[in-house]
Amino acid sequence: MIVAMTVIGLSAQTKKVAVVYFSATGTTEAVAKQLAKEKKAVLLYAIEPAKKYTAADLDWRNKKSRSSVEMNDKNARPALKSKKSLAEYDVIYIGYPIWWDVAPRIINTFIEQAKLDGKTVIPFATSGGSGIEKSVSELKAAYPKVKWQKGMLKN
Repeated sequence: MIVAMTVIGLSAQTKKVAVVYFSATGTTEAVAKQLAKEKKAVLLYAIEPAKKYTAADLDWRNKKSRSSVEMNDKNARPALKSKKSLAEYDVIYIGYPIWWDVAPRIINTFIEQAKLDGKTVIPFATSGGSGIEKSVSELKAAYPKVKWQKGMLKN
């Protein structure tokens, strides 16, 4: 399905919309499904790690947990279960939970493998208390060739 919509910085014309997301616990997945329906997205795609995160992996209080180790290493790039080309999409919503005030490192892996340079990308995030601003700022700095739009936080 192709939808006519206006996105900041784009003129109103026919655009192919994709919603991609990473969700470790299901919270971001629920928001992504709702957003895909609202935006009449052609694609709803889950960014999945090659090795699924366990509850122990997600224990942010444990400095040796998988998520803690990844988030403390800006160069960490968790492997993906599969790759997805987004070449045919004009607008890409990319969703993630806020971890340590930023996007999980698997988002970096995905952006680098999906080759989003020149694409219009709108970040959305879920969080129990943090804002989205720092995560968007870091993504913009890391990937300046992406046409980033204002991000949105869903609590």
